[in-house]
Amino acid sequence: MNETPSISMKEAMLFSQRMAQLSKALWKAIEKDWQQWIKPYDLNINEHHILWISYHLKGTSISDVAKFGVMHVSTAFNFSKKLEERGLLQFSKKESDKRNTYIYLTEKGENVLLDLLENYQPQKHAVFKGVGPLKDLYGKYPDMIEMMSIIKNIYGSDFMDIFEKSFNNIEHDFLEENGKIVKHHTEEEYIR
Repeated sequence: MNETPSISMKEAMLFSQRMAQLSKALWKAIEKDWQQWIKPYDLNINEHHILWISYHLKGTSISDVAKFGVMHVSTAFNFSKKLEERGLLQFSKKESDKRNTYIYLTEKGENVLLDLLENYQPQKHAVFKGVGPLKDLYGKYPDMIEMMSIIKNIYGSDFMDIFEKSFNNIEHDFLEENGKIVKHHTEEEYIR
C-alpha cells in the first residue's frame, strides 16, 4: 500500500518559505548578472533565452519555447516576433504540422549567441563569485542534483531532457581558447 507519510504542517511551511526566500534572493542575483551580460546586445532575458533554446533545439515550436523557457506562450511568441524583426529568428510552418509555428535561428542570430558566449566574463557575475568559496573548499562546483530533481518533479522529464541536451551541446560543440568560449568547427563545416 502506498501511504503518504504524515506531513508536519509547520515543517512543510518552513520548507516552502525557505525555498521561496532563497529562490527569490538567488533569482535577483542571477537576473542582475544575466541582464548585465546581455545588455550590450540589446536583448532582454526572455529574448536571450529564446535564442538559447532555438540554438539547442534547431527549429522548435513556439509552444516548446514557452515550455522550456518557462514562459507563457504569448510571451514566447511576442519576443520571438521581436527577434524576427531584428533578423535573429525566422518563423515557418511545417508541411506536416500547419497548426504550430516553428522558429529557427538565423545566421545573424547564431552569430549574436556565439558572440555572447565568447564574451562571457564569469568574474563579473555575483552568483559565480558567490559559489567560489564552495569550489575552493570542495574542489568542484555544486552538483545541484537535488535542485534538478525538484525541477524534474515539477516540470517533467521532457524539461530535464532539454536542459541536459543544451549543456551536452555546449560540452560537445564548444572549446575554451585563450580564456574565451568558442564554437568548435568540424571539418564538414569548413567544407561548406
